[in-house]
Amino acid sequence: MEHTDGIAEAKIFIQTIKHKYPDARHHCSAYVAGRPDDCQKLGFSDDGEPTGTAGKPTITQLSSHIGEITLVVVRYFGGIKLGTGGLVRAYGNSVEHALNLLNT
Repeated sequence: MEHTDGIAEAKIFIQTIKHKYPDARHHCSAYVAGRPDDCQKLGFSDDGEPTGTAGKPTITQLSSHIGEITLVVVRYFGGIKLGTGGLVRAYGNSVEHALNLLNT
């Protein structure tokens, strides 16, 4: 998670994380490039996960809390298939945990 001022910075940060963890299976991301209520500056990616299981729960958590921020969840496949419900919970909980760390 990183403060990013605008969409260009958000995309640069996402690429930086992808290069830092090239062997990960998924780099699911979300960004709020402006105020949390500015839906014109939101973006997210499932990065190969089933549609709606990673990016959407990530942006939902992120956009309701803070602006000018980008978050990337890096996931390595551990041999257990979580299913769509499990993926939604895993990504949503990851973002919730990261946001809680910001508040401490």
